[in-house]
Amino acid sequence: MTTLDLGVIGNCAIGALVDPKARIVWACLPRFDGDPVFSSLVDGMRPERGFFDVELPGATSWTQTYLKNTAILSTRIADEAGNEIEILDFCPRFVALGRVYRPASIVRMLRPVAGAPRIRVRLRPHFQHGAVEGTIARGTNHCRFIGPEQTLRLTTDLSVSYILTETPFILDAPAAMILGPDESLSDGVPVLARAWFEQTRSYWEDWARGLTIPFEWQAAVIRAAITLKLSNYEETGGIIAALTTSIPEFGHSRRNWDYRFCWLRDAFFVVMALNRLSATRTMEHHQRYLANIAAGAPGGILQPVYGIALETELVEWEADHLSGYRGMGPVRIGNAAYTQPQHDVYGAAVLACTQSFFDERLTTPGTVALFESLERLGEHAVQFYDKPDAGLWELRNARHVHTFSAVMCWAAADRLARIAARLGLGARAAFWRSRADAMHARIVAEAFNADINAFGATFGGQEMDASLLLLHELGFVTATDPRFVGTVEAIEKSLVHGGLVYRYVIPDDFGTPETAFTVCTFWYIDALAAIGRKAEARAMFERMLSLRNPLGLLSEDVDTASGELWGNFPQTYSHVGLINSATRLSIPWQEGF
Repeated sequence: MTTLDLGVIGNCAIGALVDPKARIVWACLPRFDGDPVFSSLVDGMRPERGFFDVELPGATSWTQTYLKNTAILSTRIADEAGNEIEILDFCPRFVALGRVYRPASIVRMLRPVAGAPRIRVRLRPHFQHGAVEGTIARGTNHCRFIGPEQTLRLTTDLSVSYILTETPFILDAPAAMILGPDESLSDGVPVLARAWFEQTRSYWEDWARGLTIPFEWQAAVIRAAITLKLSNYEETGGIIAALTTSIPEFGHSRRNWDYRFCWLRDAFFVVMALNRLSATRTMEHHQRYLANIAAGAPGGILQPVYGIALETELVEWEADHLSGYRGMGPVRIGNAAYTQPQHDVYGAAVLACTQSFFDERLTTPGTVALFESLERLGEHAVQFYDKPDAGLWELRNARHVHTFSAVMCWAAADRLARIAARLGLGARAAFWRSRADAMHARIVAEAFNADINAFGATFGGQEMDASLLLLHELGFVTATDPRFVGTVEAIEKSLVHGGLVYRYVIPDDFGTPETAFTVCTFWYIDALAAIGRKAEARAMFERMLSLRNPLGLLSEDVDTASGELWGNFPQTYSHVGLINSATRLSIPWQEGF
């Protein structure tokens, strides 16, 4: 049965998902939101198409690990006769000629480990979202798969005939396969693959070495950080929410969405988590992306989500020829959320840039010009903070004044006041402080419900929403404020089920939610620690670590009864939550020796 026990490889241009038996089941080319040429992950009724695998017929064991502190995946496959092979999968990424080299290519390096292994390679890409098989053209040491809009070239030192006919053959020496654009390679496959491997391994090891990590749970944090880095489309600075589309939030729910785009809110959380680990370059890249978004926004009005290359229209449609994850369609391409009002985006954009005005390490710190562009977003935050929107959970058929959206708008004004003070702009600092104070007072008056001693999800409401756990994180209230403690306790009573946290429990456009939203549990862990219940927080955090897949990765949702992962994968939100909770809960380094 198909599961989310998958590994991710990538290079900040493309990404691919590899199952426990070394089958590539998902990869979009030539970029994250491109055509899923390997789409078997979401074609459960036709599992024998849209994949790339290396088989050892008669295999009885599969062992999969990442090379330490890298995005290089190793799969070892063995049979009962003692034959064994290793497959190393990666996407090249390294610094060359003064720039980061990140081709839209997947490298698979094979080597015999024991015996005389007899393998079979099966390469079955499809085009136009799985609808078209394409045609094949053969060369001397390569073959081309020609689709309507792109051509893929596999270059290899293996027998091209064996690959195209899927004929088993003996692997008696190391070999490599490089799949990518229809371009000639600069060197022979063995030489180039080995060089790319060594350089890519060195890149990731050096990147991980530069992280500031907590003393406890180091391996988990490093894996989460690498996963977040892989979600950054570095060419533009956009950050995708997940690599996939249409992995349902739970079985047969039809809660199937395309997450291969840049939500400004999600991107803010990713930037903050990586900043926490001293990986600030992602913030600098994303800041340029935001500047382009703001410059092109009509009237300065922001969408909640954009394409990774600034696309503003993400028209949503269903790919009927793909049957869905485990046959649970639909498979949706595009996301209609781009049409929704979600007012928290103004706060997300300002918050994502705030550190650049205060961090002395940066070579491109925030400037007065950047501040002035952020002020235009702040004006919209003041205008919309008390107006109905779809909220961060993107309700499709309801509009309310959501407390979280209002607080994020307040955060925009609050940070603008702080930035102005930092820049020595006294009049602007006073202006934004007065706006922030007025917004704060109004939000408290409208959102805090004395009858339940808690903030409600909406102005005047009593329902709980897990996003309220962030009020302390955003600086809207202190952790010791009885209103925040009361909110945490109210969420504990209504949203915590099976030791995990739902984002909300009221019925929505698709009925009642049936799985916990992973990042909400991390938010709850952080809130527990903040109000002094650290032992409970640590126990819950350890439980969350146990729910990761065998490679240490998380999806969007978790079944509270079985612990099974659901939802798009790997989910940036979830790995942000892991990093934040680990850094807050870990003992200090000086106490660990």
